Order: sequence, then structure tokens, then C-alpha cells
Amino acid sequence: MPHAAWTELEAVARRDADARILDQFTADPDRLSRMTVDAAGLHLDLSKQSWTRAGFEAALDLARAAEVEGRRAALFGGEAVNATEGRAVLHPALRAREGSDFHALGEAVSAEVDQTRGQMRDYAHAVRSSIETGATGHAFKAVVHIGIGGSDLGPRLIWDALRPLDPTIDVRFVANIDPRDMAEALTGLDPQTTLVVVVSKTFTTQETLANAEAARAWLAAALPVDGMAKHFIGVTAAPEKAAAFGCGRTFAFRDWVGGRYSLWSAVSLSCVIGLGWDVFQGFLDGAAELDRHFLEAPLETNAPVLLALAQIYNVDGLHRPARTVAPYAHALRRLPAFLQQLEMESNGKRVRRDGAPVGRPTCPVVFGEPGTNGQHAFFQQIHQGPQVVPAEFVIVASTHGNASESPLWSNALAQGQALMQGKTEAQAHAELIAGGASDAEADRLAPHKTFPGNRPSTAILMDRLTPQTLGALIALYEHKTFVEGVIWDINSFDQWGVELGKVLAKAVLKDVAAGAPSPDLDPSTAALLTRLLR
Repeated sequence: MPHAAWTELEAVARRDADARILDQFTADPDRLSRMTVDAAGLHLDLSKQSWTRAGFEAALDLARAAEVEGRRAALFGGEAVNATEGRAVLHPALRAREGSDFHALGEAVSAEVDQTRGQMRDYAHAVRSSIETGATGHAFKAVVHIGIGGSDLGPRLIWDALRPLDPTIDVRFVANIDPRDMAEALTGLDPQTTLVVVVSKTFTTQETLANAEAARAWLAAALPVDGMAKHFIGVTAAPEKAAAFGCGRTFAFRDWVGGRYSLWSAVSLSCVIGLGWDVFQGFLDGAAELDRHFLEAPLETNAPVLLALAQIYNVDGLHRPARTVAPYAHALRRLPAFLQQLEMESNGKRVRRDGAPVGRPTCPVVFGEPGTNGQHAFFQQIHQGPQVVPAEFVIVASTHGNASESPLWSNALAQGQALMQGKTEAQAHAELIAGGASDAEADRLAPHKTFPGNRPSTAILMDRLTPQTLGALIALYEHKTFVEGVIWDINSFDQWGVELGKVLAKAVLKDVAAGAPSPDLDPSTAALLTRLLR
């Protein structure tokens, strides 16, 4: 562990805690150029972050001391960077150009990736061109995508971001085990023209299988038994289980594809069918371009590295345990939910890679909403609440054709400016007087209209939301998450915290079947179960 580098960062952060961000542009005339970077169609501005120049340099020194470059090489080299499960983590191989040469633990994998891509492309084309039809010969008009977690959030983000307003093939998603979710997805659909894609890495996920069984029952009520398999596609690392379930065709991915990093694989087959292969290829290309930037750019101009260091400076240096992400584009409305899983499932860890306690905060709470919606909800807290919550604004210059989006993105710029600049009580008092308030009324109201300011934000800009820029944006956040894990010395690629609840849920279901709580249940859970059983 780079103890000296951590000690220096914490010491500089203590000094930076009271420094005004706005003053740093005068104190450091090169601040803007040093803290902005362009990569793969994205422009990042981190100049409104809380660090001074000394803080910025201390953060870079920490990245060097943590050997980010060496760990990056291990990731792309297919080494077992997921040490607890003994796996390589090679999602970059899924978006690399055809004919690449990636290896997972020494095994060549790129030819298999190319083959699976070809199968996805061919099948999607067959569905979209009505060559592939359902049991009664009708063309498919809708896809119901069943998955949860990484098998849902990534494809759902892609579809929301890139779908046409009136798609030729509709794509609907089901994740929640609540029957209402499935009922909403199936409403208005015809079983004869509906394709169901079931996505589960192990094909044992309780929620996904329950929903798949509900979809199967819906299809079975309207289709001939011998044609049902044509309506069921499995995407899994366990194809034999998908076939046993009744999937007529399966698309495989390997165990070196982590669930929350799997949207580059056949996990997004539903999107490929709905959008067409060319759109998906552009998505892969954008991510591959960001991969090249991450591999080649020096740390001080490396977009994922700088984004990660800003978060670490806020979390560990300035003790800020939350961050909000506000996309100023309706099409990116699922981005905050996607990032919650990507970052909090990856880096919400309490022990280092060697199993010892990490000894410092790791991943903050991540939350957010589309920008203008959030302004009328939680932005009150980030402007005037006592806790400082760093903000991230994702801004698209043009979101819908040639229409002017300046009212949209001008709001984003104003929010970042307001968070940094604030408003003093004296300024608030003067404004009230200028508006006709009496001295007494101004004295009473001015504290309520005061903004502390000096609150950090990062802006990520793109000209348009295209398949390429979406791919680059997601890859940016993936690599940011990886860099943070390296510096915190944790494994960003397992998720044992998900498992305990799953195990206990199975035990509770046994009690439900028995009609009474088992003796080993705690009193609270037993009482709740008894009440629900009534």
C-alpha cells in the first residue's frame, strides 16, 4: 500500500478544505487547461473540483504509487485481476476490433468473440428482415428482455439512449419479480409476434427464472407446443441449462465477462435486434476508442484516471460520502441507475485484496436523476444542505435533431456555476432591498437565500448522443471504477455482498411453503413473515 502517498494526499486535502474553488483560477492560471481533457468524443472539465494544484498533483502521485499503469496492463493482459474468483476480466476484448489478440489467463479468446459477434449479427438480421419467424410464421414485432442487475441495466440503458422514437421492433424489459413488471411488459403484445430473450449468466437467478416461467406460460397459452422454442432465446454462460429450460437457441459468454460489464456481449442481443447491427457496432467502436485513450494517455491527461482521482479526493481527502450524477439528456435517464450498480457493486468493499480491512472509505453512495428533473427535487440539498455532495453533469449539446437545446444545457452550466460561486448573505440582503423589501424583511429572509457555494462539480460534454459517444461514456465510467479499485486496493470484480441475501431468501421461501417461520428466524423477521402469511 502506498502509505506515504496517502498521507500526503490527506495532508494536502486538509489544507484544501477551506480553499475557494473560484479563487484557484486566479492562483493557478493554467488550471483550466490542466484539468480539462478530450477523449473519444467526450470533453471533461474537472476544474471546478475542490483540489488546488497541490491537491491535483498529490492525487496523481497517489495513482503512480498505487501502480495504476501496471494494474491496467494486467487487466488488458488477461491476468487474474479478479483474484477471489481466479478470473480474468476482459470486457475490453468484447469491443476490440475484429482479429484482435486478447488472452484470458493465457487462453486466446478473440476468435471466439468474433464468432459470437457474427452469430449475433446474423440472427438480428434474420429477425429484422423477417427471415426468422415465430411458431405460426409471423414476423417478430417485439422482444421481451428478461434479466436483472447487469443482465438488465446495461441493455436497458443502451435501448433508452439509442432507440428510435417509433421502432420497427419494440424492446421491453422485465427485471422485477413483482408480477406487475411482467404484466406491463406484455400488455398489448401478441404472443405470435413476440420473442423472449432470457439473460442469466448462470441460468439459476431466482428472479430471472421466475419471470421466464411466467413468459413461457403466456406464450404456451397461444402457441403450438412444438414451436415454442422459436420464441425463446437464452443468453448465458451455461447454455446446457438454457436448452433444458426450453430455449431454442443460445448465445454464450464466458466467465471472464462480469455481469455489470457484460453489455458489450450477447447480453445486449435484444438491443442488436431492436437497433440493428450497425448501431451496435458503432457503440462497440466508441468504447474501443476510449480503451485506446485509457491505455495510451499519460496519467495526468487520462480521462478515466482524472475522473477517478477527483472522486477519491472527495471521498478520502475531504470525507464526502455521496456523489450525484445528473445527465442533461432524457435519453440518458437510466445512466444514474446503471452507475449505481457499476460503481457500488464493484467498489462497495470493506477489505483489501489480501483480505485485510481497507481502513478508509471506498465507494460513495451514487444517486441521480435527469438534470432538470433533479433541479426540482434533490438539488435543494446539494446547494444549501450542510453536507457537501459533489456533482457530475453529463451534457449533450444537441439531443434531438436540429432543435435548440440551449435551455437544457444552459441549466447544466448554471448549476455548476451556482454550486461553485454561491451567494453570500450580504448579496442576498442587497438583492432583497433592491426588490423592495424592508430592512427588517431583508434581515429575516437573507439567511434563507444564502448559498455557501464552493461545492465541486465535473462536467462531461458531448456534441451529440451517438452510438459512439454512448460507448465511450460507459467505457469511461468502467475504467474510472477500475482505477478507483486499484487505488483503494480492492477487488472491483466480485460481488459477494449480493450472495447472503439470496441464500437467506431461499430459506425464507421454505418457511413460506411450510406456512410458518422456522425456529431459527430472528424475532423481527419471524413476526414480519407471520404477518405477511396472513
